[in-house]
Order: sequence, then C-alpha cells, then structure tokens
Amino acid sequence: MSGPIFMQSDQSLMVKLRHLNWGLVLLIFIIASIGFAALYSAAGGSWDPWASRQMQRFIIGMIGMFIIALIDIKWWYKLVWPAYFIGIALLIVVELMGHVGMGAQRWIDLGFIKLQPSEMMKIAVVMALARYFHPATVDDMRRLFFLIIPAIIVMVPVGLVLLQPDLGTSLMIIMAGAGMLFIAGASIWLFVAGIAAVAAIIPIAWNFFLHDYQKKRVMTFLDPESDPLGAGYHITQSKIALGSGGIDGRGFLEGTQSRLNFLPEKQTDFIFTLWAEEQGLFGGAILLFLFALVFYYCIWIAMKCRHNFGRYLALGLMINFSLYVFINIGMVMGLLPVVGAPLPLISYGGTSMLAALIGFGLIMSCSIHSDSKVTR
Repeated sequence: MSGPIFMQSDQSLMVKLRHLNWGLVLLIFIIASIGFAALYSAAGGSWDPWASRQMQRFIIGMIGMFIIALIDIKWWYKLVWPAYFIGIALLIVVELMGHVGMGAQRWIDLGFIKLQPSEMMKIAVVMALARYFHPATVDDMRRLFFLIIPAIIVMVPVGLVLLQPDLGTSLMIIMAGAGMLFIAGASIWLFVAGIAAVAAIIPIAWNFFLHDYQKKRVMTFLDPESDPLGAGYHITQSKIALGSGGIDGRGFLEGTQSRLNFLPEKQTDFIFTLWAEEQGLFGGAILLFLFALVFYYCIWIAMKCRHNFGRYLALGLMINFSLYVFINIGMVMGLLPVVGAPLPLISYGGTSMLAALIGFGLIMSCSIHSDSKVTR
C-alpha cells in the first residue's frame, strides 16, 4: 500500500480530551464501582482480599485506557500484526511453561499479576480482522478464497487455547470471529454452512475431543438436579440465590447464600448471582441496563467512524464485551452451560479487567479519531 495510511491534521491534547466519550467513561466507572461493592460484600464486609486489589487494578487500567484512547488510531492500525503475533507467542509460552490453576494451564505468573494471554488474544484477533477487512469490497467478502486468511487468524489461537484446555474461551474467540465476518458483510450462506458443519462435528467432538469434565458440564446443564451435590451444585446454588433475592433483594451484605458460603466462586463467575440476591430483580435489571447503555455507546461510536477499520474495531470489541455479559448471566441463570466467563468490570480478575479497559481504550480512540481519512 503506497502513501500514508491515515491523513489527518494533528489534534492537540485538549481537543482530544474534549472529544473523549465521557459518558462511556462514566458508565465504566459506575459498573466497576458496582463490582467493588459486590466484592466487598463477597468478603463479608471487608476490602480484602478482593475489592482493594480490584480497585488498584482498575485505577492502573483506567490510566492505560486514557493513554490508549489518546493515541492516534493510525498507530493502532500499524501495530495490529505485532500485537497479534505477540499474543500467539504468549499462548505458546503458556503451553510450554504456563502456571497451572484449577486444573488448567492458562496463566503466565509475572509475580504481581497472573497474566492470561487468551484474554488479550481476543482483542488481538478482533484488531487483526478489523485491519484485514478494512479495504475489503462486497465482492471480496463473497469470495471463499478471500476468507481463508481470516479463518487462519481465528483458528490458530483457538487451537492453542484448546490445548490449555479452555473450551469456553475458544468458543468465545470463534463467536467473536463470526461476528466480525457478519459486520464485514460475509454472505449469509456462509453462516448457514458453518452451522451445518458444527452440527455435523458435534458427535465427533463429543466422542473424541471433549474432556470428561466438559461433557459433565453439558449434561449438568441439561439436568442439574441429577447431581445436586456434585456437578450440579454450582448452578443449583446459583438458582437458589437468585430466587431468594426476590424483587428488591435481601439487602447489602445480607445475602444468605453468599454469606454462608453456599454460593461457589462468588467473587468471579457467580458474582452476578451475589449482586442479584442482595439487590433483587430490580438491582439486576439496573446492572443490565447499564451494560445496554455501554453497548449503545459502542455502536454509536462505530457508526460515526468514517473509516472501516475504526468501525469494525469498535463493533468487534463491543461484540466481544457483550458475549461475556450474555454468557456469564445466562450461565448463572442456568440458561447456558457453566463455563469460565467473567462478568466484565465486575468479576474479580486482573487480566479480565485489563482486557476490558484496553478494549474500551481502543473504542475511545476510534471515537476521538473518527474523522480520520483512511486510504485503501
């Protein structure tokens, strides 16, 4: 590609700060604050061990988010492939010498934080697909040969994540990739063929590739009462807690399922259950409404971008974020199988918080530099 990629007059720092989407920043702060309160409650009314650490990570992450947002989008365009291949390298490092936790090898122990490269890889995949589809035409999107490289971009990290093993994250990467294909204009028949292929592969995957614990999760999802004290314990206790919250909840720090430790993983995967038990249906609906406003802002930012890269990047990151919300809440309600999907900005976890704020930083960079003219 000859000539400059982006052609735009430089903006001053004050101009960029004025163009920053402060409404989105406020929403992120409010949702994260709900997470701090939930983690405080999960520890029985103590800032330690979860809430204080999460707040520290949030402050550091917010600084990083602002820095990312203020950097011209042209630099993120140029750094797409280095970011993608660094992510692949980190996944290989995890396989060779990663930290083992909860029966899986998914982390790199850096001392001050256990980094989970698969979380960062989901952002890198969206960035890579946004760059690849940026110059694509309608005719390109209907040529199967043109879609081979996007398939490779998605399936290489999926294969490495499956080795950890982490089926949930692998499926999230695949779904985010499918979402990028959809917004870039791939033929609907491609999705029909993909669904048919998945249906054909399911029996083979069940018999030869899924681990026993993964099969048990699926069977428990179909009939959690079959083993209420074993594999079905998590979802059974989650449903009890959700039901006990009623309309207006039991009150802050008054959740019996969480306070008496019946609710497992209350600080991570099942934190929405803790919040809904204490704040009831009303509190749960408010949190969902806040997430919906975040989705709206992301879509609005994407639609005002004059270049495909920013539009695809903002929409792709929004899809990735919304998948986490949808899967986590569906999981704790028993509507989906139990998988390791944290609730963004709410669940305890350094890498998930960092990944969410990096993603929002990139979305805000798209907003600030929405008028950039991108040559093809």
